Amino acid sequence: MAVVLPFESAPEASIESLVRLVQPDMERVNATILSRTGSDVTKIPEVANHLISSGGKRLRPMLVLATAQMCGYQGDAQTKIAAAVEFLHTATLLHDDVVDESELRRGKATARMLWGNEMSVLVGDFLLGQSMRMMVEVGSLRCMEILSTAAAVIAEGEVMQLAAAKNTETTEDAYLAVIRSKTAELFAAAAEFGPVLAGRPKAEEAACRSYGTNLGIAFQLVDDALDYGGRAAELGKNVGDDFREGKITLPVVLAFRRGNDAERAFWRKALEQGEADDAALETAVGLMHKHRAIEDTCERAKHYGAIATDALGLFPASPVKRALADAVAFAISRAH
Repeated sequence: MAVVLPFESAPEASIESLVRLVQPDMERVNATILSRTGSDVTKIPEVANHLISSGGKRLRPMLVLATAQMCGYQGDAQTKIAAAVEFLHTATLLHDDVVDESELRRGKATARMLWGNEMSVLVGDFLLGQSMRMMVEVGSLRCMEILSTAAAVIAEGEVMQLAAAKNTETTEDAYLAVIRSKTAELFAAAAEFGPVLAGRPKAEEAACRSYGTNLGIAFQLVDDALDYGGRAAELGKNVGDDFREGKITLPVVLAFRRGNDAERAFWRKALEQGEADDAALETAVGLMHKHRAIEDTCERAKHYGAIATDALGLFPASPVKRALADAVAFAISRAH
């Protein structure tokens, strides 16, 4: 049932150079994350650390650190900001898993499966509060504005996705609007902090924001493709979870639009009426393959990845600039 995803990115694409360049700062971020999950309420660190320590790449906080380095920032505010970004991201994951009724996250049982929906939501709220507390400690109104705006936009994206769930009439433009808000906004915010902290010109702020936005879109589109053409070990969740949950992602949009009346009837039955068993998933993947829906989702991801890479052109050559470009190649190459 798997589909070979057609990326031409080099198989060796990785974020190792990025990880290496930000490692000293990232150690301080990790220490901050551990200290800020502490609470006299024992369940809070237990639930929070279940997800925080579950093996995520922490790409978003690394973007904070890398863009600060690229822009020549010399202070230490990036540590708390990067931790705040990771807390906001973790909070959205805890909330997402409740909304989506997800059973797996990064290959482990979700917090809601272990502690229940109520505990997951409340610990997510705790992390949001800690995130904002750290931003207040940083003392930059502009940085606070970036992160608080991101939190609001992400919530809007979640509501937009919920409204579009099971709606097979969703257009590509409408879906892209969802992922711009739900996924790309936090990438954009993370990348924008560097030039803001360094007091760089508005053009550099805009360039970093463009990099983050388009990297985030590419990242999500690859995830969309992997849900139908990947393996559970790569995804950290069950293959076809989006399909079973009735989520309208880009491969579905493309297959639905390109299909005939009988095929569109299948999509409505599977997604709108919830008849999405394993046999239906196999049919869905077959239709996507027939109409190049997965392949073209990959092509869209490459397009946005190219925009992200081009956005770095404003900055002089440096190891960290090259590492940020490598991060784009890595995001794309996950579909191999």
